[in-house]
Amino acid sequence: MGNLHGSPSLNTGLLAAGTVLASWKRTTGAAMLLIRPLIRANDNRKHNVHVVVFFIFLVANVGGALTPLGDPPLFLGFLNGVRFFWTMEALFAPTLLLGMILLALFYVIDRHYYIKEGITRDPTPDTAIGIEGGVNIFLLAGVIGAVLLSGTWTPDWSLSVGGVEVKPQNLTRDLILLGLAGVSLLITSRATRDGNGFNWEPILEVAKLFAGIFLTIVPVIAILRAGTDGQLRDLIALATGPDGAPRDEMYFWLTGLLSAFLDNAPTYLVFFHMAGGDAAALMGPLATTLLAISMGAVYMGALTYIGNAPNFMVKAIAEQSGVRMPSFFGYMLWSFPLLLVPFALITWLWFL
Repeated sequence: MGNLHGSPSLNTGLLAAGTVLASWKRTTGAAMLLIRPLIRANDNRKHNVHVVVFFIFLVANVGGALTPLGDPPLFLGFLNGVRFFWTMEALFAPTLLLGMILLALFYVIDRHYYIKEGITRDPTPDTAIGIEGGVNIFLLAGVIGAVLLSGTWTPDWSLSVGGVEVKPQNLTRDLILLGLAGVSLLITSRATRDGNGFNWEPILEVAKLFAGIFLTIVPVIAILRAGTDGQLRDLIALATGPDGAPRDEMYFWLTGLLSAFLDNAPTYLVFFHMAGGDAAALMGPLATTLLAISMGAVYMGALTYIGNAPNFMVKAIAEQSGVRMPSFFGYMLWSFPLLLVPFALITWLWFL
């Protein structure tokens, strides 16, 4: 809690911190922790849309690339046998490069607007910076433990609920997470949540949006997995070279572009299985293919509001706070010019 005064150096520092934090607190957690303080720090700025846009790029997407805790696609890979630290080993260099490019670009843009606007009075009263509800840090450790448990504990039995198989490790994880959420609500004072501007509306908006996405995505994913449609067979053929070897650059772009419009978690899973679905092989001789799939799913989730759940949540919080966020297509006028060139550079450096 508290109030900061937005400046190019402070904003860049907050974005960098959030980017690092996202891989361990998940993109959603890091975004929810930092977006309100960042907005309050810049509530005296006439031009502040770009601050939120870059926050979505870095904290809600790119920053989640280093561990399975960071972003849902990588967690699905972990559940399918990808080693926990493989993502950090493989994605550290491209994530560092992309993060540095975007942070440098943000600093230049933010400094331009900061100088153009001149010094204005911050309408938010000055308050001391501090942390309340620190006991939740221990609950966060429990969240990390529950997630790791679901990927490492593999009992040889399962439950059947209404004819649907329910794996005990997943059920246990979800019950632990719900329990920890309930404990957090009980032990964190309402004044602390109110002081940070917390409310349920952004979460409810995202829940409605992604419920609709997941309902409509089912036939799309089924078609992709079947691969029986002629046009889809042609699409899959694009990712395969004349010798039958995968074309990693195409895996990167196909996974990424579909992630941007179909949600990145199921898209990752489709291309993971399209590449063979054998985690050992994908971490071995096909490591660059798994790298391409992972990078595409995580990085290109930033291209649209629906590429990753935190994107739309951040948009909703910003709009509640008075920031005039761009429309769905207006956001793409920011994301495509700013992100496609760095993505092309990554393609050239890692896959060509």
